[in-house]
Amino acid sequence: MKIGIVGFPRAGKTTVFNALTGLHAAVGAYGDPGRPNLGAIKVPDERVDRLSAIFSPRKTTYAEVVFVDFPAGGERSGVIDQATLVQMRDADALVQVVRGFPDSVTQEAADPRRDIAAFKAELVLADLAVVERRLERLRKEKGKEQEVELLERCRAALEAESPLRGLALSAAEERALSGFGLLSRLPLLVLVNVAEADVAAPLSEDVRASLAAEAVPGQSLCAQIEMEIAALDAGDRSAFLADLGLRESARDRFVQAAYALLDLISFLTTGEDEVRAWPIRRGTPALRAAGKIHSDIERGFIRAEVIAYDDFIRLGSEAKCREAGKLRLEGKEYVVADGDIIHFRFNV
Repeated sequence: MKIGIVGFPRAGKTTVFNALTGLHAAVGAYGDPGRPNLGAIKVPDERVDRLSAIFSPRKTTYAEVVFVDFPAGGERSGVIDQATLVQMRDADALVQVVRGFPDSVTQEAADPRRDIAAFKAELVLADLAVVERRLERLRKEKGKEQEVELLERCRAALEAESPLRGLALSAAEERALSGFGLLSRLPLLVLVNVAEADVAAPLSEDVRASLAAEAVPGQSLCAQIEMEIAALDAGDRSAFLADLGLRESARDRFVQAAYALLDLISFLTTGEDEVRAWPIRRGTPALRAAGKIHSDIERGFIRAEVIAYDDFIRLGSEAKCREAGKLRLEGKEYVVADGDIIHFRFNV
């Protein structure tokens, strides 16, 4: 699963990427301007931490999300070039980094609401071009009435300046649109990259209201400070955060929000060898979750032995969960819940 880090020039996208991943990608006009930066980020999970403390496994593995830092796509703020728009279609969700400090080149004051609206307009216009081209081709074909009706609905929404993520679609319609790479359908999270002086300040009321009107989540983060926090020893971080008036790093909150943006949950496996979080889409049945671990487990699936995380922590062991009737035997169609501790039985 890929989350694209996107935005206009000089918003601090690559600085955000470095702060999140701990990498050192070149910022500004340096490096290859057409090549995205990629980095995998572990998703903080207190459940994994606690289970690891209980089992003392040889290995602890957190869920991961891949972040892609796409090129800014042009020299002017408010404009994304065609090449960058094409690259963005490879993402499963988008994070728009919005400048929350004066422009380093023009000294223009920050205007997050303007940049959020301009970015939405860029995606809507790009999608409208795709939809209109497809409709033009369909007019020459017969037997595609359902696709035409669906695309006409999309065009109407886009002409009304409404992103397609707000359009109510059936599962079949979602599948029909999946091959078009429509950017305004992708889940979106807005990240306002603020100056150091505003590190502890929440999002402004007007930005919150603007995002709420679009049902888009938002956070603020100072990428420069987050890079400094990430470089500190764990023991020094709390004191540094306290000096800034913060209780926790914005980085962890952001990564968790980005994980949720993909509508992902984690099921857990435990043992002396490994405690691990496995990311899956919400609504995934047990059979497909088994395949996430290994195709042989999916192929030879017999049953899933399931304990809810809270029950395990409350009772303290698998044996006590079994005695209390909290260990359940589930079949292939069981829909896995977030935090389920699962042991799959299989035979191949």
